[in-house]
Amino acid sequence: MGAVVLLAVMVTAFVGCKALLDLSGAAQVKGVWMGSTTLPCTYTPSEGFTQQTLTWSMERDLSTSTIFRRDSSGDHILLSRFRNRVSVPKSSPGDASLHITDLEIPDSGHYTCQVIWRSENYSLVTKEVTTMVKVAKVAVTKPVIVAGELGLAVPVGAKASLTCVAQGSPPITYRWFRAVPGRSGQLLGSEAELVWNSLQPSNVGMYYCEVQNRVNTGIVQRSDAVELTVRDLPVTTDAHRPATDLPEAAVTSENAVGYPETDETTQSSQRTHLYLIILIAVLGGAVVFLVIFAIACTRKPKNVLPFLFRIHL
Repeated sequence: MGAVVLLAVMVTAFVGCKALLDLSGAAQVKGVWMGSTTLPCTYTPSEGFTQQTLTWSMERDLSTSTIFRRDSSGDHILLSRFRNRVSVPKSSPGDASLHITDLEIPDSGHYTCQVIWRSENYSLVTKEVTTMVKVAKVAVTKPVIVAGELGLAVPVGAKASLTCVAQGSPPITYRWFRAVPGRSGQLLGSEAELVWNSLQPSNVGMYYCEVQNRVNTGIVQRSDAVELTVRDLPVTTDAHRPATDLPEAAVTSENAVGYPETDETTQSSQRTHLYLIILIAVLGGAVVFLVIFAIACTRKPKNVLPFLFRIHL
């Protein structure tokens, strides 16, 4: 009975590990000619299992070729036309996705991601997932103008920008224009973004962009025009100027009874003068008192001797 239970536990653990090691991918991916795309292939790493090999292969016209292989010796790109165009993340465990750049029409086909893991007892587990890739030439779409962080009403002197956003097969060429009434637009630049480092009132106007790519050569897509305005910075008038902006001598306040308060230095000076006056008055009074006392002590009363004489008789 114990052996049966142990066997059941081992089988359950093995099945659980296999479930954890299932690959996740996409059934179909659409790529844009001359663009880039990523074919997803991911799994959840499981303790006790180590990725031994990873291969990406492509099937086209009933022929299968290995594009990419990763093993203990490193990464290898085995199909020459994919050299310098494909890569797989190295520092993300569980991520075996294939990134392809500069897509070409012949890149369309079925791509298979295969991963082989080795367990601690050296048994192997193999899983794979297949994705169909379709690469197509895409004509450029009508562009949309996106304003910078400050929007279309920008303070004078601030930095402003307008970005021309369009979708389609690269490379996409851009041209910026400023509308001129009664004439063709004024050409301003050939980048996707139009930038002013210090916007001025003279920059106010209507702006639009044009785009095109190699698909349907000669067809130009134009955006709707947007109006860029410049707003002045708020001006502080004397009537609304804070009290601290006034000259220092004019900054006063009123106390509870409506009299202007002097500053701390003036109040201190007044207190010092008052103390001096009181001190002088006290000293003057003391001097007068001493003088009177001294005079009184030096003078003898006239009736002292007769009074003493009468007493002895």
